[in-house]
Amino acid sequence: MEDGRVDQTSRIVVIGAGQAGFSACAKLRALGHMGSITLIGDENHPPYQRPPLSKGFLLGETTEERLYFRPPSFYDEKGIELRLSSTVEAIDRSAHKVMIADGSEVTYDRLLLATGARPRLLPPEIGGELRGVFYVRNLADITSMTHCFRQAQRVLIIGGGYIGLEAAAVSSKLGLEVTLIEASDRILQRVASPETSQFFRELHAFHGVTMLEGVGIRRLAGEGSHVHAAELSDGSVRPVDFVIVGIGVHPNVELAREAGVDVDNGIVVDADCRTSDPHIFAAGDCASFPWKEGRIRLESVGNAIDQGEAAAKAMLGESSGYVAKPWFWSDQFDVKLQIAGLSTGYDNVATRHGAGNAISYWYYRGDELLAVDAMNDPRVYMAAKRMIEAGKSPPSAVVADTTVDLKSLL
Repeated sequence: MEDGRVDQTSRIVVIGAGQAGFSACAKLRALGHMGSITLIGDENHPPYQRPPLSKGFLLGETTEERLYFRPPSFYDEKGIELRLSSTVEAIDRSAHKVMIADGSEVTYDRLLLATGARPRLLPPEIGGELRGVFYVRNLADITSMTHCFRQAQRVLIIGGGYIGLEAAAVSSKLGLEVTLIEASDRILQRVASPETSQFFRELHAFHGVTMLEGVGIRRLAGEGSHVHAAELSDGSVRPVDFVIVGIGVHPNVELAREAGVDVDNGIVVDADCRTSDPHIFAAGDCASFPWKEGRIRLESVGNAIDQGEAAAKAMLGESSGYVAKPWFWSDQFDVKLQIAGLSTGYDNVATRHGAGNAISYWYYRGDELLAVDAMNDPRVYMAAKRMIEAGKSPPSAVVADTTVDLKSLL
C-alpha cells in the first residue's frame, strides 16, 4: 500500500464511462485534482443513467438527453478528456499505458477500471443469435427494440429477476401480450423472500402478465433469421414476436485478467478500491471488494456512485476505506420497491403493513436485521436504512406492530 497524498498533477485514466467511471471523474475534480483526467467509453454517448432505460425511456417518457449525467459541455469545463466510441484492447502495466483499438495509447499514473458488466447471452445453438432477441443493458439495446413495442405484439421475457419484471411491466403498460418464464422455482429467488416474490407475482397477474415459474427455455425457433416461437422446458411451444432476455450478467474482467491483475468473480480490490497492482483501482459492477467476513460484488447504482467516489479519494491518497451501504430500487406498474441492506443468509421475515397498498418485509438472521424490502412505503424504507447502517436491530415483533412509530426505534 502507498501512503501519503498523490501528486495533484498525476495523470489519471478511467476505463468505463458508466456510473462508477463518471462519479470518479467528477469527484476527482471536486477534490481539486489538477492533473489530466481521461475518461474512455466504448459507446458514442456521453455518460448516462441506465435504470431509466427499462422504465421511462422505453415508455417514451424520457428523452436521451435527459439520461445524461451532465451535458457534453461539463467535460470541457472540468477539463475531462472524454474519449467516446473507444475500445481499450490492452493495459501495459510496466509502461503504464492503455492501448486503444484505433492504435492510440494513453499514459497513466493511476488507472481506474470501471468496466461494468455485460448480459449473459443465450447460446447460439438454442437460437440466441436470432433477430428479435434482445437484452437490456445499454442505450443501443433499448433503441434497437423500441420498434417492437406495438399493441398486441407477443413478447416472451426470459428471467424473473428485476430486469425481467421491469421489462414485463413496461410491455404490459404498452398493451403487449406478455409471458415471463423463470427457470427457478419462483421469481426473484436469488435476491428476495417468498413474500416479496408473491407480492410481485400477484401484481403482474393483476395486470395480465402470464408468469411461468419452474419453466426454462429449450430453444427459440426462427422463421428465416427472426424468432417466431419458443419451445419451453415443459414441452409447450409459444408463438412470439420478440424476446427479452434477463438472465444475469458477467463482470467485465478480461482487461484486468489479461494484464495480470487478480480476478475472482470480479476484479479483486482491497478496502481502498486498489487492485493487486498498486497503480490500478477498480469500482462498480466489475469490482469484488471486502464485505464482512468475505467478499461481494454489487450491481447497483448506489454502489457505483459511492465506490467510484471512494476510488477517486484513494487515487489521491485520501481514502479511509470503502464501506458499502447497499440500497436498490425497482419501479413496476404503480409500485416503487426500495431495498435497504443485503438479505443474504436471512432465516426469518417480519411483515409490516402500511397505508393503502404499502407493505414491507424485514429480513432477519436470528435477531439481527439484515435488509428490508419496502413497497410504496418510502418512510419505512428510510427508517430501515438508517437502522441497518447504524447496526440497530429492533425485535421483529416490534417492527411488525403498526402502532409502533419506527422513528422511536432510531
